[in-house]
Amino acid sequence: MVILDPERCAYCGGCVSVCPTEALTLAETRLQVDDLACSECGNCVVACPMGALSVERRLPGGRRAESARQPAGPSKRRYDVIVVGAGPGGAMAAWQAAQQGLSVLLLEKRQEIGSPVRCAEGVAAELLASLVEPNPRWITAEITRAEITALNGAGTSPSHPLQWRAEGGKGYILERRVFDRALAERAVAAGAEICVKAAVTGVLLEEGQMRGVRVRPQGQPVAGEIELEAGVVIATDGIEAQVGRWAGLDLQLPLADTMVCAQYLLAGIEIDPACTAYTIGYDVAPGGYAWVFPKGEGRANVGLGVQADLAGGRAPLDYLHRFIEGRRSLSQGSPVTLIAGNVPVAPSPARMVMAGLMLVGDAARQVDPLTGGGILNAMQAGRLAGQVAAQAVAAGDVSAAFLGRYQEEWQRTLGRKLQRNYRLRERFDPTQRTDERFLHAFALAAG
Repeated sequence: MVILDPERCAYCGGCVSVCPTEALTLAETRLQVDDLACSECGNCVVACPMGALSVERRLPGGRRAESARQPAGPSKRRYDVIVVGAGPGGAMAAWQAAQQGLSVLLLEKRQEIGSPVRCAEGVAAELLASLVEPNPRWITAEITRAEITALNGAGTSPSHPLQWRAEGGKGYILERRVFDRALAERAVAAGAEICVKAAVTGVLLEEGQMRGVRVRPQGQPVAGEIELEAGVVIATDGIEAQVGRWAGLDLQLPLADTMVCAQYLLAGIEIDPACTAYTIGYDVAPGGYAWVFPKGEGRANVGLGVQADLAGGRAPLDYLHRFIEGRRSLSQGSPVTLIAGNVPVAPSPARMVMAGLMLVGDAARQVDPLTGGGILNAMQAGRLAGQVAAQAVAAGDVSAAFLGRYQEEWQRTLGRKLQRNYRLRERFDPTQRTDERFLHAFALAAG
């Protein structure tokens, strides 16, 4: 019988091509094995580049033989800083800490940094430039205008569109697959080590202090898990925030503070290539909004987010289909990519820090509650966390009090703005967010 290790599998499909009995099927990101059809010829085992397949052998007494595997993963077992998650916030933290001469390990559970994309990819150009030098290879469009359209409750035409032109600034639409990888490569150039397809499966705690993480590197089986120690762990593991949860922090999201999103990359459409468009209306996206972000050459990210507790039993993808079908300029396009995910629009948790641990990005709810934007917020937070981690390691003090400098500085600066925007969002009933005061606040946050 062929045994599949799904953690190790890279879903390349090579095994399917050499199977003489059609016992293997690749279903998107799942390899399925039909035990009844399998002839146990072993072709798939030889063709697998990851060592994810093996033919089960039985020893005397019915015991199963374990196949030997070469150890893989990080080069050592202790680092000054371990960063969990290689998104923009994690890569920024790793780069900043490595710049200070620390030994840094950046762990990414997926096999490819930057994929899958779960983002509309829009950023403010001036703020991005303060964090990293813009590069045309990961910028797909330059934005100079934005348009907000507000629809009345059950209507289908604009009630009072608000339009404006950016003055003295511009925005970019990124190619996140390229952008995220470029940030990770910059961290490596500064001295950080990266391990991809390395799933963090638990944390090492001792008397209330984070001491490190348990990792299954490069898809090793459970028996291949290793323990990695660190002076400081920086958790940038997304909306799941598993590292913080395992450490005992209260990070559960209320449904009312969760935006459930779906987005297509549409090709073959005719839109203004320098204008982002937002549509707010309860009938379009309850509690959220729809967006059209151009990506050049007749392409655009077209998506929407719905407040989870207001979806009314309909999937956001259904809302998105209706939004596209109701607009001729969009309905003529063809979807070439579908992405989906959730965005936290909650205030930052009371504790973003504990001894040996800091949270960054979506894991720390560092998303603008009005717009759902979080790329640059995560990058700013990652830079700050990397700086504080370097100070803590140099001082030999990774206590919650010392690392608390990160949370204090965050709350004093950008965190204060996000708290204000959360209060603004809470002030307006979801059915009344076409109010001009709300639109003005939204426009300021989106611009």
